Amino acid sequence: MTATLELGALAAESDLAGLETGWHRVCAVEDLEPAWGEAALVDGRQVALFRTGPGEVFAVAHRDPATGAHVMARGILGSKGTRPTIASPLHKEVYDLETGECFTTPGLRLEAFRTRIADGFVEVEL
Repeated sequence: MTATLELGALAAESDLAGLETGWHRVCAVEDLEPAWGEAALVDGRQVALFRTGPGEVFAVAHRDPATGAHVMARGILGSKGTRPTIASPLHKEVYDLETGECFTTPGLRLEAFRTRIADGFVEVEL
C-alpha cells in the first residue's frame, strides 16, 4: 500500500457522483488497513485517515499542531476510556480522533473532519 493515496481520478468521479458540497470521496474503505494511518490530499488539504473498524473511519489534519510537521498519519492509535485517540509520532501528544481535543497539552487542538462511508467509499467533509 502506498503512503499517500492518489485522488485525481476519484475527485473527478465524486464531482460526477453528485456529492453534496463539502463532501469529498477519498478512497475505497478496503484501501485502508485497519489500525493504520494513511495520508491523503483532499481538495488541496493534507488529511490523515484511520480505519478503526469495519465501518469506522476517522479523518484529522495531517499537520501536527505542536510542531507543524505533516506526520499525523504515522501516529499511534489508542483510546482514552471509550474515546478513540491518536498520539503524535513526534512528541506523543494524545488527541481525541472525533473532536481533535488534546488530552495531554492544554491549548493544542487537532483539526478533525466528519467522515462517512457511502457505497464502500470513504468520504470526508471539509
